Amino acid sequence: MTVGAIWRYPVKSMSGERLTRARITAAGIVGDRVVQVYDRHGRLATARTFPRLLRLRATLGPDGEPLVGGRPWCSPEVAAWVEAAVGPGARLQRFDGPERFDILPLLVCTDGAVSMFGRDVRRLRPNLLIANVDGAAEPDWQGATLKMRDATVRLADLRGRCVMTTYDPDTIEQDPGVLRAIVRQFGGRLCLNARVGRPGTVNEGDTAELLIS
Repeated sequence: MTVGAIWRYPVKSMSGERLTRARITAAGIVGDRVVQVYDRHGRLATARTFPRLLRLRATLGPDGEPLVGGRPWCSPEVAAWVEAAVGPGARLQRFDGPERFDILPLLVCTDGAVSMFGRDVRRLRPNLLIANVDGAAEPDWQGATLKMRDATVRLADLRGRCVMTTYDPDTIEQDPGVLRAIVRQFGGRLCLNARVGRPGTVNEGDTAELLIS
């Protein structure tokens, strides 16, 4: 098995960036979801309710601060885009505490399960895609550890999927049948919640070994 792909999402609920190399710490991939969107009432706003956020692409700049559409995340232009996606008074705020993650700091998918899913992997918003895996393997990975060249990842449990999977990552056209298919094929749970065991650097193409305790 190998690391087939790596993704980071510097702004929660926005489109992210594919990486060839990433540094992971106890808090996950460095720069992942370090900025969040809030509505005018101060409530967290996500693409579950505001799918137009998915049309905004966030990357991490050379200074470690997120960019949205190539602009600094705190710029007036980005503020206007966020209000257009969420509504008047919506804003971005930087917070890098562990509470920024819905469950655990990493989401790990396997190419076998994605092949069974039969749709764009970006709908699943993984951090790591592990390649050369049998399609039915993910449930058996719960509680195991992935060992890579310079880091380990501790796999917890399968992720219960939500309405975000129903939005096309490019057009945001909604297809409710996607979530129904996940329920039918995978019992509603696809990909694995994970935490970092040993921090380090992960590269696309690194060998990955599954350790079952």
